[in-house]
Amino acid sequence: MIRKGMKLYSILFGACPKCHQESMYVEKNPYKLSSTIKINDNCSHCGTKYRMEPSFFYGSRYVSYGLGVAFAVTTFIICYDIFELSPMSSFIAIIITLIVLFPVMMRLSRNIWINLFMKYDKSLAQKSKAK
Repeated sequence: MIRKGMKLYSILFGACPKCHQESMYVEKNPYKLSSTIKINDNCSHCGTKYRMEPSFFYGSRYVSYGLGVAFAVTTFIICYDIFELSPMSSFIAIIITLIVLFPVMMRLSRNIWINLFMKYDKSLAQKSKAK
């Protein structure tokens, strides 16, 4: 079960990596393309600064590449081995999957990247509940 206090919770739901009390993103829906990667400056509960340095999230591009490869391989295995589609049909399915999941992959890669550098602090989460 995924619950607050676990890194996986912050990664999957885009919650503040330190207190898990609010979303890091201005808009919760990743498919609102105009605001897919717009991120709050600070957490309103614990004050955590999300942008530790001006180009901090450039590193998430490496994570995004890995996620893209993982989604592509998974799609290929499902299409080619399970549904027994031709290689060309599998390739088209990979392209469609990557296009459809692009906003989600962008957010997931940012969530993974920031969680590599920050960890959950139970005292911050409790302090924010006391307010």
